[in-house]
Amino acid sequence: MPELPEVNALVELLDERMSGAVVASVELASFAVLKTFDPPASALSGLEVSGVTRHGKFIDIDVSGIHVVVHLAKAGWLRWSDQLPDTRLKLGASNIAARVRLDRGDGPTIGFDVTEAGTRKGLAMYIVTSPTDVAGIAALGPDPLADGFELRPLLARRMQVKRLLRDQKIIAGVGNAYSDEILHAARLSPFAIAENLDDDEVGRLGTALQEVLREAVEEARGKPADELKDDKRTRMRVHGRAGETCPVCGDTVLEVTYAQSALQYCPTCQTGGKPLKDRTTSKFLK
Repeated sequence: MPELPEVNALVELLDERMSGAVVASVELASFAVLKTFDPPASALSGLEVSGVTRHGKFIDIDVSGIHVVVHLAKAGWLRWSDQLPDTRLKLGASNIAARVRLDRGDGPTIGFDVTEAGTRKGLAMYIVTSPTDVAGIAALGPDPLADGFELRPLLARRMQVKRLLRDQKIIAGVGNAYSDEILHAARLSPFAIAENLDDDEVGRLGTALQEVLREAVEEARGKPADELKDDKRTRMRVHGRAGETCPVCGDTVLEVTYAQSALQYCPTCQTGGKPLKDRTTSKFLK
């Protein structure tokens, strides 16, 4: 799933290439992807793109006051083209869910496709007059890279710190991969209870949250959209690396598997050498 650093890179790419361009059309190849009906997609035609911004993991394209908001979910992606084909999309003919065509008046039609792989559909587009008309944006917690962000007040909850980091209503933009990386850098168990963290642990978590995300944002910046996924994977130290060697201590990275996801961690760095057990077989080890 694209998280804050990758979405930020996509937003910067789109802002650079789209701002000032005129929307020629928005084509839908999946009616299910568009979650709103007013304004209609046709209302965007002929309007100029004012800019592109990010809200957590949401991409917000401002088209003269009408906002096209995209949430890529687990398997969605965005594919930019400097010359889109002239043929129109056909319903359900490929993994392309929508296409946005743009006209700069001095060359071929540019724009992007929004795609989604797999059978579990979560990709969502919204056309709204305000970003906060999207319930997911309205409910977002603070952005961890925003000025004035404070972590400590957000930790006053009796919940596992891994869950807290991933909860978009508490902290915006962090998902499964970067929460694993942040907790590894902070030397904290994924199952530690947030409200029980002491001052030193809170300090380590706050530092790791900022440093891991800022480093990832810089690494992703400027890379073509089709390289961002692979680049993200190569930068992970524990996430997705079960069975491999921890680059910090040399221990073996372990995994806890759930029905639809998994987390990875280093027992030496994070849990005092103790392996964490799956919730289906035993109690959590703190």
